[in-house]
Amino acid sequence: MKRALAMILCLFTLLASSLASSAENLILISLDGVRWQDVYRGYEPKLYSANINSAIKQRQLEQFGGSSASEKRTRLMPFLWSKIANSGLLLGNRDINSAMTVNNSMWFSYPGYNELLTGKADPTIRDNAANNNKNVTFLEWLNQQPIYQHKVAVFGSWDVFPAIINRQRSGLPINAGFESADWQNLSERTEWLNQLQQNIPSPWHNVRLDAFTMGFAEEYVEQFKPKVLYLALGETDDFAHNGSYWQYVDALHRADSLIANLWQKLQSMPEYAGKTNLIITTDHGRGETLKSWPHHGSPEAVKGYINAEAEFKNGIVGSNQIWLAAMGPDVKQMMANDHPLGEQKNTQRFSLDQVAATALRLLNIKPDQFNDDIGKAIEVNQQ
Repeated sequence: MKRALAMILCLFTLLASSLASSAENLILISLDGVRWQDVYRGYEPKLYSANINSAIKQRQLEQFGGSSASEKRTRLMPFLWSKIANSGLLLGNRDINSAMTVNNSMWFSYPGYNELLTGKADPTIRDNAANNNKNVTFLEWLNQQPIYQHKVAVFGSWDVFPAIINRQRSGLPINAGFESADWQNLSERTEWLNQLQQNIPSPWHNVRLDAFTMGFAEEYVEQFKPKVLYLALGETDDFAHNGSYWQYVDALHRADSLIANLWQKLQSMPEYAGKTNLIITTDHGRGETLKSWPHHGSPEAVKGYINAEAEFKNGIVGSNQIWLAAMGPDVKQMMANDHPLGEQKNTQRFSLDQVAATALRLLNIKPDQFNDDIGKAIEVNQQ
């Protein structure tokens, strides 16, 4: 009898230990339209426009150049390659047979973000218009659960995010586009960011600079300590649409630095240190050539999304190809058969609709509690 009780007590202790080790916080970050090629190969100067300033070209060569893809990518995204690659998981490097794609039929932003956040592609979403999403995101669902109610927040650079996440229906705190911080008891720095945002022009009419998005998010984290935070950075996509590869590269490098600073801040806070999982991904890829890299869109989309030239009649090749990075106490559970973490090769194909279920699983929530008709949580089983 004593032996049986001891065994039960041991099993209970192991179970409690397992549950206690599950991180209670999640940071999901999307970098709009970032190509897997740049993440895994580093910058590609062959994509510079013909009229690029020679001083800029030389500066980027010195800053991001290298004798190998490994060296170049580490210089471009030092946090990802010095921190996440060493203790986390990276997917989507097609050079080593690891592929990840979108499942939606359009290969651009609103359909991609819907797929990312709901776990399912919606064929009725066919443009980027700021129409309220009829689909429920996993963020909205989490906000309805007692443990996460009023503990979920969204910050985005693109002004369409309040519609994508349906602020009116979801009730989620969302700060996006050129919105000022409007929560109670603003800190001195938040007030300063509000004023600064009004005085510093953005290159675009509907996307603000990512430093403001991250700045507001950091201040919100400091004050309210949400358990789930979604950050959507956007400069990369818009500089790419401008056809400026050098500015796209700089924006990607800045994004990596902003994420590094956020992660460092979280590790200094007892509410987050050792208790936070991080996922970074993108909503779509881009073209592969000098002509096509500024664009993205499927064969169906290019008919109206951009004024497709003859060479784009088959869509923008490569713009359905994406990638993912993850790090945190529970990322190991994304690996089948105890495969090691790090950059993965020779894997099965993954898709954007699997991220929602993966995020929930990292929070120790069964994804089918949210929706049993979404992409399955990522589990890497090397071939």
